[in-house]
Amino acid sequence: MTLNTPLKLTSQNASAGLTVAMPLPALGVGTIDAYLAHINRLPMLSAAQEFTLAQEYRRTENLDSARQLVLSHLRLVASIARQYLGYGIPHADLIQEGNIGLMKAVKRYDPNQGVRLVSYAIHWIKAEIHEYILKNWRLVKVATTKAQRKLFFNLRSNKLSANALTDEEIESLAKALDVRGADVKEMEIRLAGGDVSIDGDDRDDDQFAPIHWLSDERHEPSAQLVQNDQFALQGPKLLQALNTLDKRSREIVQSRWLNMDADGHGCKTLQDLAQEYGISAERVRQIEVAAFKKLRLVLKDEESLLH
Repeated sequence: MTLNTPLKLTSQNASAGLTVAMPLPALGVGTIDAYLAHINRLPMLSAAQEFTLAQEYRRTENLDSARQLVLSHLRLVASIARQYLGYGIPHADLIQEGNIGLMKAVKRYDPNQGVRLVSYAIHWIKAEIHEYILKNWRLVKVATTKAQRKLFFNLRSNKLSANALTDEEIESLAKALDVRGADVKEMEIRLAGGDVSIDGDDRDDDQFAPIHWLSDERHEPSAQLVQNDQFALQGPKLLQALNTLDKRSREIVQSRWLNMDADGHGCKTLQDLAQEYGISAERVRQIEVAAFKKLRLVLKDEESLLH
C-alpha cells in the first residue's frame, strides 16, 4: 500500500478472483493513521442489509454490492492486522494483504448458511496475512509443513519467557498445540536463529564471511587420489588398453571416438570406415562392439589394481 497517494483498494493484481476497484476520498498526506480514521467512519451494515447485498452479488455479480460488503468490513481487517505487528512487517502491508483475504471471503460468502460475513471472513483474512508473513519474515522460509505453520504463530505467544524452553514446557506446549515435542523444539531453534549471508557484506573488505569457513574439497587427499585414478584410467591407462587391440580394431575405435576436435567434429562414420576397409558398415559395427568389450575388461582390471 502506497501511503503518499490517494488510497485505493483493489484485488486486480492479487489473485483474489474478485476485481473491485474502490477509490476512497483523498486523505491529504495519506498516512496509515488517516486511512484508519477514514475506514472507522465508514458505516456498518445491519444483518438484513448484509444478507440482501450478499444475495444480490451471488445472483447478479453486482460489483457495487461486493464493494459495500468489503468497505463495511475494512475496520475488521485493520483490527486483525494489528495483532501481527510483532513480526516486524509494516502495518500497511498487513492491512493490504488482509484486504485481499476479505475480498476472497466476499466472493465465496454464502449468506444462506446462516453465518455473518464477519465470522466467515476472519479465516480468509488471517490466512492471507499468515501467508504473507511466512513469505516475508525471513529470506529462508521457517515454516513449510502444517505443524510448523501452526507453531510459528503460536509458539511466541505461548512462551512464558525469552529463555529457552525447558523439557516440561516443551511437552506442555506440544500437548496444548497438538504437535510433537520434537516439532516444538525445532521451531524454537528456527525462531531463535536468523538469516546470514554466506558471502558476507561486499562493502566490508575486512569482514570474514561464512563462506571462508567452508573447506575446499578439491584438494582433500582422498578426493585427490580418486581424481588421479580417474585421470590415469582416462589417459595413460586408456592408451595401454588400446594397445591390447589388434591394429584394425584400434584404428576403428580411434577413428570413431578419439579423433575429435574441440567442436566435436572429425570422427568418421560407419560408412566412412566401411569404404576404407572394404567391408560392410555392419561388420565395422561388430568390430567396434567387440573392441569396446575388450577395453572395458582391461580397464576394469586396471581399476581393481588401483584400489
